[in-house]
Formats: sequence, structure tokens, C-alpha cells
Amino acid sequence: MPNPLARARYLTSVHQLRQLPPDAGREVAFAGRSNAGKSSALNALAGQGGLARVSKTPGRTQALNYFALGEGRCLVDLPGYGYAKVPEAMREAWGRVIDGYFRQRRSLVGLVVVMDVRHPLRDYDRQMLDYAAARGLPAHCLLTKADKLGRGEQAKVLAAVRRELGDAASAQLFSAETKLGVPEARDVLLRWLELEPAGDAAPVAPDSPR
Repeated sequence: MPNPLARARYLTSVHQLRQLPPDAGREVAFAGRSNAGKSSALNALAGQGGLARVSKTPGRTQALNYFALGEGRCLVDLPGYGYAKVPEAMREAWGRVIDGYFRQRRSLVGLVVVMDVRHPLRDYDRQMLDYAAARGLPAHCLLTKADKLGRGEQAKVLAAVRRELGDAASAQLFSAETKLGVPEARDVLLRWLELEPAGDAAPVAPDSPR
């Protein structure tokens, strides 16, 4: 079945809140620590290798990058956070923009938090989840680079993360390299965006196994 996310095309980059596109339609934001694999996850979900630029330099995303899907739907790639080499003034500026984005953006319908499965739920990840909770938005965590762990360790980490999250967010294993979890994550996005589902997978509940 066709993947509606494959229609994603770069729309604009936002450095200041006044540059945001009209606040209409539905959009899902992607957040994650620098080098957690956020760009690779976006590319895998869209089935496009070059949609979001994958950089060898962590923290390279310095704007809110919008990707339009048509029909008023967008994916939003938020700046990578937590990278020490980013100047303090720049981190503060990003913080103000992201804070304002979460507070003001009515078309935001969900948040995907991308975490390296080997280093989940760091302080910055929790801050992003707090933003979603404050707005009453659903949040879904992608435990990326799952191919770096054996199956037993994958299961342990996933169970621990789900226990800690409780009802605050759902979580799943994900690998852009092996495509583990791509269909499941894609269906979460399509449900939030109210687009035709890519498959027959059931919706992900916060405490349901994936």
C-alpha cells in the first residue's frame, strides 16, 4: 500500500517564531538529542534517503525544518538538543523558539521523541516529554539504533522505558538501518495526521507491546 509520508517535501526553515507557516492543518514534531538518529528516522519513515539531511556533526539542525505532506499536513524537524559544542547563546535562542513553538502552535498534534536505545530518557528527552504533557499532546518515543543491541537487551531496555513512561507516552524499538519498527511508527504518525494508514497495524497504546 502506498506510503503517504513519501509525499514529504521540504517546505521551509524557521529560525524565529514569526517565520512559522500559517497555524492551520495538522503537524507532528520530531525532537531528539544530537546524534540520536532523528534525521535518519525521518528519512526511513518517509522512505526517502535525502529528505532530512544526515550530518556527521551533531547539532547541525539549527532551525525548525518543515516538510509538507499536502492536505495541510506537515512533519517538523526540531533542532537537535544537548550538544556541548553548540554555543550557549545559540542553545538559549533555540530554547526560546522551541518553548514558544510548543506553547503557541495549535496545529501541533503530536510529538515524536527520538532517543538512542543505549542512552534513553536523558534530561533533555524528559524536557521534551514535559512540553507535550503540558499541552496535552500525545508523545511517542523511538528507541533508535536498536540494531546495535541484541534482542534480549532490546527487550530489557524497551520494558524499562515503558515502565518509566507509564501513561505519559508510548515507546517502541526502531532502526533506520534494518527498518525495524518503521511500519509501526509510520502508522502512529498517520493516525495523528489523520491520513490514510499505510498498513493494517493496530494503533499504539501507551502501554501496549510493540
